[in-house]
Amino acid sequence: MSKDDTNATSTTEADNKIQKDLAKLKGEMEKCSALMKDGYSSENKELLDVIGFLEACAPRMKELLEKASTGALSAPILEETTQLNDQLQKSLTQIAEAAKGAVPAPKKEIDDMLVVDTKSKLIPRMQFSYDSVPPKPATEPPLPVSDAARNHVPNPYLNSNITHPKILEYRAKSSHPNKSLNINYSQGASLYPESFPHFVRGRDSLREYITSLFTSQISIYDGAMGTMIQNYSKRNKLEEEEYRGDRFKEWSCNVKGNNDMLSITQPHVIAGIYKQYLEVGGSNLIGTNTFSSTTIAMADYEMEAYVYELNYESARLAREVCDEVTAKDPTKPRFVVGAIGPTNRTGSISPSVEDPAARNVTFDELVEAYFEQVVGLVDGGSDILMVETIFDTLNAKAALFAIGEYLEMTGLDIPVFVSGTLVDQSGRTLSGQTGEAFYASIRHAKPMCVGLNCALGAEHMTPFVERLAKCVECFVHVYSNAGLPNAMGGYDETPDDMANGNEVFFKNGWLNMVGGCCGSTPPHIKAIREMSEKYKPRKLPDVGRPKMWLSGLEDLVVDDVHNHLGLPFLNVGERCNIAGSLKFKRLMMAGNYSSAMDIAKQQVEDGAHVIDINVDDGMLDGLAAMQKFVKIAVTEPEIAKVPFMLDASKFEIVEAGLKWCQGKPIVNSISLKVGEKLFKEQATLLRKHGAAVVVMAFDEEGQAATEEEKVRICKRSYDMLVNEVRFPPEDIVFDPNVLTIGTGMEEHSNYGVDFINATKIIKEICPYVKISGGISNLSFGFRGVTKIRESIHAVFLRHAIMESGMDVGIVNAKEMLALDEVEPELRKASEELIFNRSADATEVMLELTQKERAAIEARKKGGQVKIKEKSWRDFEPKKRLEHALVNGISEFVVEDVEEARKECSKPLEVIEGPLMDGMNVVGDLFGAGKMFLPQVIKSARVMKKAVAYLLPFMEAEKKQKMLEDGLDPADFDENDDSNYAGKVLMATVKGDVHDIGKNIVAVVLGCNNYKVYDIGVMCSCEKILEKAKEYNVDVIGLSGLITPSLDEMVDVAKQLSKGGFKQPLLIGGATTSKMHTAVKLAPNYFTAEHPVIHVLDASRSVTVVSSLLGVSKDDFVEDIQEEYEEMKEDYYAGLEDRHFLSHEEAKKRKMVIDFDKAPPAPVPNKLGATVIDSVKIADVIPYIDWNPFFQTWELRGRYPNRGYPKIFNDKTVGGEAKKLFDDAQTMLKRIVKDESMWLKGIAGLFPANRSEDGEDVDVFATEADRETGNAGAKFCMLRQQAEKESDDPYLSQADFIAPNGYKDHIGFFAVSCFGCEALVKKYEAENDDFSKIMAQALADRFVEAFAEYLHREIRIDLWGYASGESLDEADLLKIKYDGIRPAPGYPSQPDHTEKSSMWDFVKVKEQTGIELSESLSMMPAASVSALVFAHPQSEYFAVGQVGKDQVESYAKRKNMDLEICERWLSPILNYERD
Repeated sequence: MSKDDTNATSTTEADNKIQKDLAKLKGEMEKCSALMKDGYSSENKELLDVIGFLEACAPRMKELLEKASTGALSAPILEETTQLNDQLQKSLTQIAEAAKGAVPAPKKEIDDMLVVDTKSKLIPRMQFSYDSVPPKPATEPPLPVSDAARNHVPNPYLNSNITHPKILEYRAKSSHPNKSLNINYSQGASLYPESFPHFVRGRDSLREYITSLFTSQISIYDGAMGTMIQNYSKRNKLEEEEYRGDRFKEWSCNVKGNNDMLSITQPHVIAGIYKQYLEVGGSNLIGTNTFSSTTIAMADYEMEAYVYELNYESARLAREVCDEVTAKDPTKPRFVVGAIGPTNRTGSISPSVEDPAARNVTFDELVEAYFEQVVGLVDGGSDILMVETIFDTLNAKAALFAIGEYLEMTGLDIPVFVSGTLVDQSGRTLSGQTGEAFYASIRHAKPMCVGLNCALGAEHMTPFVERLAKCVECFVHVYSNAGLPNAMGGYDETPDDMANGNEVFFKNGWLNMVGGCCGSTPPHIKAIREMSEKYKPRKLPDVGRPKMWLSGLEDLVVDDVHNHLGLPFLNVGERCNIAGSLKFKRLMMAGNYSSAMDIAKQQVEDGAHVIDINVDDGMLDGLAAMQKFVKIAVTEPEIAKVPFMLDASKFEIVEAGLKWCQGKPIVNSISLKVGEKLFKEQATLLRKHGAAVVVMAFDEEGQAATEEEKVRICKRSYDMLVNEVRFPPEDIVFDPNVLTIGTGMEEHSNYGVDFINATKIIKEICPYVKISGGISNLSFGFRGVTKIRESIHAVFLRHAIMESGMDVGIVNAKEMLALDEVEPELRKASEELIFNRSADATEVMLELTQKERAAIEARKKGGQVKIKEKSWRDFEPKKRLEHALVNGISEFVVEDVEEARKECSKPLEVIEGPLMDGMNVVGDLFGAGKMFLPQVIKSARVMKKAVAYLLPFMEAEKKQKMLEDGLDPADFDENDDSNYAGKVLMATVKGDVHDIGKNIVAVVLGCNNYKVYDIGVMCSCEKILEKAKEYNVDVIGLSGLITPSLDEMVDVAKQLSKGGFKQPLLIGGATTSKMHTAVKLAPNYFTAEHPVIHVLDASRSVTVVSSLLGVSKDDFVEDIQEEYEEMKEDYYAGLEDRHFLSHEEAKKRKMVIDFDKAPPAPVPNKLGATVIDSVKIADVIPYIDWNPFFQTWELRGRYPNRGYPKIFNDKTVGGEAKKLFDDAQTMLKRIVKDESMWLKGIAGLFPANRSEDGEDVDVFATEADRETGNAGAKFCMLRQQAEKESDDPYLSQADFIAPNGYKDHIGFFAVSCFGCEALVKKYEAENDDFSKIMAQALADRFVEAFAEYLHREIRIDLWGYASGESLDEADLLKIKYDGIRPAPGYPSQPDHTEKSSMWDFVKVKEQTGIELSESLSMMPAASVSALVFAHPQSEYFAVGQVGKDQVESYAKRKNMDLEICERWLSPILNYERD
């Protein structure tokens, strides 16, 4: 096929697409015309939808016509488009006049309409010889750069030989009373055999050993230290006195809660815990008790001077216990992992809502703190160093930097593990990074193992572990919590629960190491270990071509990038460069960082993959400006999601910026012009920070201008970087200097050719490097004429990228042109100029430039009307404010607030109205996991700016009121508290560093005109009381995430009561609950004057505080007090010893149905099994119960708007619920249309009778089998045993089936929604978590609706015992029919093993494909199974706890081993298993 044929085919395809779109548009216009005959009405939803569609199409039509000149459309289609556009514009004008501008927002459905791709599809990247090298199997994780690591040199464990001055300095200032510590741990070479699995310190390489261990089995880490300490304290005294011990008896502050110091004061406790994890849990590796053993964290206990000792003693204890246990079985060596926690401060997050550039710790301070910790851990005998529970990657980078420095000073090879923490279901760290971005940010340190721990249980971690396992090049681990905290702050998962939860990791081959975090104990680890032994460990991924992998909040693989024009090219945005933007320069010189952020955000929206940041100017303090800009930018999610390029002429400026980047940035630039020594020093430092680097083609002699000079300097630099500095070649970006052409000087004419030619050669001889350039330099001679410049750039880039492999460029993405968008005349002139093909190329381009300048002037004079596209700026002021808040846009907030103020009767109405509306939306989004902390802080800054503007008006209003009241305005106190609605103290309690929820509450309260004093995290009780008095606050708020915080809150409540405080106390945080508040906190402080109230989330804080400080306080508090008293009574009543009947006595008091008076249901119309495969999703939609759907998304309405559909009227969540529901309907319709999900199931109806002993049900395949007594299956039932105060019977499901002699029957069904897994994978591949979760939520609704549908069909048709039933769907959901359908594993029959009986008897798997896992979960996940009882006296009930006598009987009846039976029934046993 010829090129022309190809173009013709492409045009035809475009014509066909546009014809369909135009036909749809025409139909909607006709529909609109018909609906408008009766005039415009804002109540006509159908009309509004149509108008929204037309309005959204208008800019698409304009864009289509503008691109038509490229030949993308044929003449007939172009003519039709033009005519339809004219009609559309007239229609919209008429509509706008009728509606007075009230045109609804555009609909999403037209996103893909009227778009012609005039650019090609993604253009393949130029290939070089090294690109075709096939991947090879990995033999070990990526190696660090040190010789010791690369050569697998064993650690001699002779730490006394380490004499670096900095290390000696830390040892010298140690607080340890023994100044002659043993710090050597080498073992005799002949202690154990030389072959794996034996290990001898000093003889064997631990790196090699870990590789062998992790590739041969899933290795076992330990569990929670804090949980074990808590458990110990429940059985033994462990109060302030024990924490202090004799040595710290007179310590100046309280130290209870400082678990790390127990390694010094109660070493037997810590050693005992270590030993339990090794002997009971079977751990291969145990972590030291040093989570908070840094000077930063220990400052809260005034124990900074004891950091070395804390780490040394914790490691030494672990070393001794490991060696003791290893000696018992040398084939299973045990290793000490030096645990390095995150500290209680963050480098990436501002502690101040008002000041995004504020920080309470620096990178260098973190490095120093971590370095001292490392010295103590290694001197104490640690084998491995683990940077763990990382919620801010910048802290992790500081720890890894410190470790790297230590290893460089000592020459040792110590394996490093890194463990991050994703704080919620958004799959991001607290500082906003995805798991992939987290790994990309720390992979430069070459950790042996990377994984996740804490925050979530295994079930909630699953999708994130899968994603991490797919991208990590080293080993992978997980140590999850034992589920999520319960109402009392504990963890409910049993060892078996936790093992089952972790099994998905093992089955999928995602892990090499597993352990446990919060709530886990040695039995939990034992169960996990036993479960893991059935599976193989994760295989290391093959080693392929190295690629540059950058990160901001999200990761970016540069080698896989295509820009918005389809080119394999990384757009580096140039507008945050003082040299590249006059506007940016003016803003920076004025210190207007807020507006400068808007420029950065716009660049990302316009297509920049990376943001270049350059603040070089002689009149600007570059060091301070770079740091402040970066610190603010990393808090702006729309900006920080992309990596940064830190650009400065002074190395100290980029280094300073680098220390505030949690992601992996590019540094621009270094070069040989500073000399080889300094060049290598700078490169080494950048490698340690993990930054990629731009290397300019400069050397000691100057700038490279010719092709030969560019190649020579770049190759010299490459060899030095790769071979001497060991800099990753894929992280090198050469800039061979894009120099200006078209200057009229002959020596400049070949600069374009030289760059393009040199690029290809450099790429060929310097494998894996990137080539970049400042593209604007090329056309500098034609500045002021954008069209000319961008045309030259388009032609230059196309050739440089496609013919030579250029990868990167600093560009203005918005102004970039595709090659086919360049006018033919300009394209030809650009080619001539760039490739220096003619002597008059410059003159020709100058003539075209003059023409374009003239055209620009003519257009200015002609006064052409610019077509204004509708945007959010066209909304009314109040709506603009809401939009600005939700999207964090600060540019127009002052003018919009002013307009809104003029529309309101008083300034406060602006705050209480549109501003709070906007913040409520932000709160809902955050609570739903759709926004994270940096976004909320950004919205808060917009709010603060708005409130700050309004305050003078509010003060003036108050002064005017003083005049009216006859008071002197001069007496007005600007610090008068009456300027605020109230004053609130906020604190995260001692021992807890988590404050995200507290921050949100503080933001929302502050934005509602409450003065908030946020005194930070790790706040001691003394500090809280002191500050409450100092600030004379009206309300005190306490926050906490971890379980120990609950006890600390109790202590604070007690001290508040003793101190005579009168302020209400608010309680919040993930680990808190209303029950804990009512039972544990309220009794210590609650009075009518100062209640204690649990606040569920930020959105409710304003209501609670305003009620407490308002006129309705008494009624509000009285209601709360009554509720809490009832909860407390219920709780303690439930704790009283319950009495149980013996199994025999319970059988005697069973339910007795008189089957003569109330006979069994008639014989079913269709006996046997029936496969149900013809039911469509559309058929079950009327049966959907939407209430659980909103619970899944954590959206709950308040009375009277609880439940669907009343939730839509709820003031707080109604809007979000409706949006969510609408999104669900959109996906539902798509699923129905494309049948991407489908339903299948099976129903079985069989003869059945109660067994002779009355406890089970015998089921028969046929009536003939019943006659002969040939039971096909026996379904075993459990009976209630907990004593009842009434005469109610002790129920078993067997009671509902008639005994022998009656023709009774029982039903079974299993149903599933298929296809969801495929959709989930599709959305995962698209990184669309929202659609993924939506698909799963809908699949659950579909299958539940299918179950409801099928049960009805059984009642009225298949069985037919209720053929006259005429209940509507609402009554069905209220269970107003006869009979029940209890599910195996649920309260009426809490034994999941009965599902196996059903599956075997009905052949469920064979006939439907619905499977059972080893833990008897149904697969697909969206599945439901049930037994069907027809008797009208059958009822739902809960078996509750059962005694051992019944379990023994049950196991015997099931022919099951008693121990196995007890394991399955563990949650309902009223006794402890042996």
